[in-house]
Amino acid sequence: MRKGFGGIVLNIAFRFLLPFIIVFAIAVLVHGHYSPGGGFQAGALLGVAVILVQLVQGRDAKWVGRREAVTLSCIGALIYLGIGMLSFFWGGNFLDYGVIPVEATAAKARALGILGVEVGVTLAVMGVTIIMFDSLTRERGEE
Repeated sequence: MRKGFGGIVLNIAFRFLLPFIIVFAIAVLVHGHYSPGGGFQAGALLGVAVILVQLVQGRDAKWVGRREAVTLSCIGALIYLGIGMLSFFWGGNFLDYGVIPVEATAAKARALGILGVEVGVTLAVMGVTIIMFDSLTRERGEE
């Protein structure tokens, strides 16, 4: 799968759709705790956007390689864990954002905590999606 599948029509359609996919993924992430959506769905959309680049333009045009995807996954997991454990320092439970002393009400602190956790989940799911695609399409003998 070194060479992409893109012809001129597919390349134009891809270039038109990609910004909308990314903006929609960000909207799903930001509104995930108020409406259907959230970190998992946003991560899947962002991962599919990167996979779409590889499918249309070929493997050499990839934005996020295997190492970057592993790094994204680890950073996402660390963000989730870090925000979850932050409440331990003020006597709360895991993922209890209300006890974190920020200049906001408890409800706003919870909303910010949930958004931070969702960002971590988004990065982790995006990275894992890219890693799965990369593993399934890797050619024999390729690292």
